[in-house]
Amino acid sequence: MQRVTRARVEVAGEVVGAIDGGLCVFVGVAEGDTEADAVALAEKVVGLRVFEDAEGKMNLALADVEGRLLAVSQFTLLGDVRRGKRPSFSGAMEPVRAARLFEHFVASARAAGVGVETGRFRAHMEVSIVNDGPVTLLVDTRRAF
Repeated sequence: MQRVTRARVEVAGEVVGAIDGGLCVFVGVAEGDTEADAVALAEKVVGLRVFEDAEGKMNLALADVEGRLLAVSQFTLLGDVRRGKRPSFSGAMEPVRAARLFEHFVASARAAGVGVETGRFRAHMEVSIVNDGPVTLLVDTRRAF
């Protein structure tokens, strides 16, 4: 996840999602992930205090700054490069189930009152990001929050 001043996703030259200020979240769905993981991830991302307050401290969450979220599905986050020269994606969930969990994450973030834009699942996307800070964090539901 990256704190951004702006971000957008294009598919075949068409802008399919764009935000001005907020968070760009790359979502990889692993085999074994559940709807509970999707909800927990949405709650964590929406609630993280990664925006600066008047004193310059990371103390504000997405809603506090009226930010938006750009969610981009990215199975390559599950790429395992420990063996050989070509990544293995065997840890990624198969696409039909992964799409459902990605949409569950998006719906959960929207239910929390945050505006959400998305890329297009399984499409070749061009993602443009202006990282603010830079602030980049890894949020993994397999690790204890």
